[in-house]
Amino acid sequence: MITHLLTRIDLMMNSFSKGQKRIALYIEEHYDKAAFMTASKLGETVGVSESTVVRFATELGYDGYPKLQKAMQEMIRNKLTSVQRIEVTSSRIGNENVLDSVLSQDIEKIRRTIEETSHEDFNRAVDKICSAERIYIFGVRSTAPIANFLAYYFELIFDNVRVINTTSTTTTYEHIFRITDKDVMIGISFPRYSSMAVEAMDFARSRGAHAVAITDSMASPLVQSSDSILIARSDMASIVDSLVAPLSLINALIVATVLKKKDEVSENFRQLERIWNRDGVYANHDDNTEKNNEDDK
Repeated sequence: MITHLLTRIDLMMNSFSKGQKRIALYIEEHYDKAAFMTASKLGETVGVSESTVVRFATELGYDGYPKLQKAMQEMIRNKLTSVQRIEVTSSRIGNENVLDSVLSQDIEKIRRTIEETSHEDFNRAVDKICSAERIYIFGVRSTAPIANFLAYYFELIFDNVRVINTTSTTTTYEHIFRITDKDVMIGISFPRYSSMAVEAMDFARSRGAHAVAITDSMASPLVQSSDSILIARSDMASIVDSLVAPLSLINALIVATVLKKKDEVSENFRQLERIWNRDGVYANHDDNTEKNNEDDK
């Protein structure tokens, strides 16, 4: 994809105006930074007007600058090192209020996730999960916490859940070598994408299992190995991958499976509540209030 954009720029270079050539050269040399600049900021950086930047995007065949910007972001996100991420974030946020900026970006990611996630794929994934003989969940590095979150609740709902959190090729295959066409593999990966996640999904699908990808875009390497694709936006914030939208999507996945297996799950939780109450797993607010009142006397 990067080659495609740069090739297009090279082919059109002679037809660009002087200002557009400055934009083109900057993108060729600094696309990692340009991808996260507004049209105004990019114009200011190379010394042209914002309208020149917009016309440049149109010349390249994009429907406005946001489309060009989005294309650049999709192309380079998996290639940014941690140091580059910090530099990009510094240029994006600068001296702004970090709290407000990051929370606002997360709100936007959830909005885009609502728009871009396929309801058809989501419903198909829920059906396959509920009827699976075994459910495998793969998530490593920064996605391991949300893979474990999904596994925690699925283990309360189902008795056939296996979570894989290792990047070791040997250990991964030891976990999944029995996978069959009666099973489901849920692979979770966001930039920078896990090569082991791609391998695990490829293997699962080769054995006939239904592969569910939870990832950030249709450009993700998990997509080609998946039967159901659940898109959750996860643009970066410094070296941190924002997992707000992916976690929200996983919440929806849990809720949907609970509703689909309502009677069975209700019985599971009735039994669990008796165990939790017996063992005092959760603090009882009334007991704490009573104790505090006694201490005040």
